[in-house]
Order: sequence, then structure tokens, then C-alpha cells
Amino acid sequence: MNINIICVGKIKEKYIIDGIQEFSKRLQAFGKLKIIELKEDGNDINRTISIEKESKAILETLEKNKGFKVLLDIQGKNFSSEEMATQIEKIGVNGDSTINFIIGGSYGTSDTLRKAVDLKLSFSKMTFPHQLMRLILIEQIYRWFSIIKNTKYHK
Repeated sequence: MNINIICVGKIKEKYIIDGIQEFSKRLQAFGKLKIIELKEDGNDINRTISIEKESKAILETLEKNKGFKVLLDIQGKNFSSEEMATQIEKIGVNGDSTINFIIGGSYGTSDTLRKAVDLKLSFSKMTFPHQLMRLILIEQIYRWFSIIKNTKYHK
């Protein structure tokens, strides 16, 4: 399975970088992980422009990286780790060998992007820093594959 994480912005905190590197290394047993970082617009004066620019860049990236598209969205569907592992299995069985996970910018994503994805996934109704969310997502991806492969990681 090919796993792409398409995200806006760069990671700055060393502890988050270390965590991402650790789970990226562990994920090698289950598939190929690629992290695609896009430029953050960060236009505080006109957030709508930032959302549109960042969403357009994400959509362009998705055109180059065909596969199942999962947008992290606070209004998305909630799954338990076991339920999401089942979803990942179904995606593979249905013939998709690539899953694109999308973390938008800090102001959110456009309606056009939301309509273009296959699944909107919510981790919580709470707000998380985007940098930390990337680490949480990578850990969960590792957990989902651990559940699928019945390894000891998930308890």
C-alpha cells in the first residue's frame, strides 16, 4: 500500500519531527509512506484567499497522486481505530493501492476540495495544531495497519 500524507506547512518542533520519523520508519513494514508538504499561504487579512490557494495546491497534488482521498475534517465521520482499519482494508480490496490523507491549512479547506474527496475523517470535535495532527495521523496509520496485520502494537 502506498500512503501519501498531503499537508500544508512545515514541521518546526523537534519532538514532533522525531515522532514522525519513528512512525515513518515503523510503517515501512506495511507500505511506502510519502509526506508531501505544500506551502502555507497564511494570509491573516483574507483567510478566504488562503483557503482557496491552499486547497487549489492540494487538488493539483491529488491530480498527480491518484488514489483514495481522505480529508481530515472536523465535520467528517468518526471511526474507532478498529473501524478505520476495516475501512483501510476495504479500500485495498476495492483496488486502490494508494491512499492520500489530506491535512489542510490552519484556516480549513474549500468546499471544492471537500467535494472532491472520497472520505472526510474526523479525529475529534476538538481542534489540534496541524503539526501535531500530522504525528497523530501517522501514529494512527501505523495502528490501523497493526490491527490489519494482527501485530502486538494495538492493545
